[in-house]
Amino acid sequence: MTKKGIFKLVAFVAALLHLTPATAQSETVVTLAGNAYITAGRSGSIDEGRNAIRNWNEKETVVSFYFYAKKSGKIDVALQAKGHSRIEVSLLGKNKKVTLDSDELTRIELGTFKVKQPGYVKMDIRGLKINEGKTFGSVAAVYVSEKVACVSPDFSTHFGRRGPSVHLGYVLPKEKIEWFYNEITVPEEGDIPSSYYMACGFGEGYFGMQNNSPHKRRVLFSVWSPFVTDNPKEIPDSLRVKLVKKGKNVTINDFGNEGSGGQSYMHYDWKAGERCRFLMGVRPDGKGSTIYTAYFYDNHQSKWVLVASWCRPKTSTWYTNAHSFLENFNPVMGFINRKAYYGNQWARTTDGRWIPVTKARFTCDTTGHQEMRLDYTGGVNGEQFFLSMGGFFDQNMKHGTYFDRTGNTTEAPNIDFSTLE
Repeated sequence: MTKKGIFKLVAFVAALLHLTPATAQSETVVTLAGNAYITAGRSGSIDEGRNAIRNWNEKETVVSFYFYAKKSGKIDVALQAKGHSRIEVSLLGKNKKVTLDSDELTRIELGTFKVKQPGYVKMDIRGLKINEGKTFGSVAAVYVSEKVACVSPDFSTHFGRRGPSVHLGYVLPKEKIEWFYNEITVPEEGDIPSSYYMACGFGEGYFGMQNNSPHKRRVLFSVWSPFVTDNPKEIPDSLRVKLVKKGKNVTINDFGNEGSGGQSYMHYDWKAGERCRFLMGVRPDGKGSTIYTAYFYDNHQSKWVLVASWCRPKTSTWYTNAHSFLENFNPVMGFINRKAYYGNQWARTTDGRWIPVTKARFTCDTTGHQEMRLDYTGGVNGEQFFLSMGGFFDQNMKHGTYFDRTGNTTEAPNIDFSTLE
């Protein structure tokens, strides 16, 4: 974590300790910063650092809190809020109107509610009338009388709000592997902005496609430098990932934050419901470095196109750690479900033989592993693997579960490598 991030976390926790009164031992404090979203309307935003709602001034705006009730039964719920307004709280089939009349955060009891079964609970808050000032005020937390699962104050609000990333780790043949082939199909309901549908991960990077915004989509290929840093400017020239070649209309950048290295991407309008094909190659150059090359099948032109080829120094390896993942990279969008299907995986050995890859291990990141969020799953759907995360659904898959796909294991990818750029 950067110094700026540490200061921000310390300030947030200090503010929470100052503003939150002592609570019963079994009570859970569900903070705004880690567990709430603006789910409707145009006004208002969640200030994670200050644990506050900013510019909340329209009746159409809905602030939604989420927490996971581990058992059925009655719960007592309260708000920590401030402002001079009239608001409405909707929770578990009940609507309750509340008057805010304080410049300081105040605890407001909402009453007793019945949880019918374990699972996620959503609480919506709407503004009805501003009595004084220009906004409805702010809500800092929800108090629940039982232990519930939510993003805790000492966990990263950034990653908690993004939701749990989910992964498939493929079991490769024991032979030396040079190429890995994979297909992704994103269903209409899983095609959400700020999503990365990663197809061909390897030990030193990843290759897949993104929905960046309603009008922008990318095919993205990145390779980490062997020099460990979050700032690409710190990488010595001898340890930089160097571009070997790139495809037409491909942008080349350095990248940082979660490791650093070389990044290549092209804008491509892939479609939901359409099968997207990826081919990723890894081979040592015999001089102490390794060459990584990514190809994407252009469905518009009906041909394989080069994304890029990178050379990573101080590395000598064939393809290892084949994996896929699905993630949301925008904390504001963490309340929306994402889903993708991954199918027809094949590995090509160094002597040119295609071998089907039919087994994968499901895992989730720390957000899911520590039960900050429980809306993650994966498995097999028909002849394909699938991953799903976000949206606060109730069922989840156990971390570390293995799955076997059926489907095609006899017809290898028909790729003429001599024609590839």
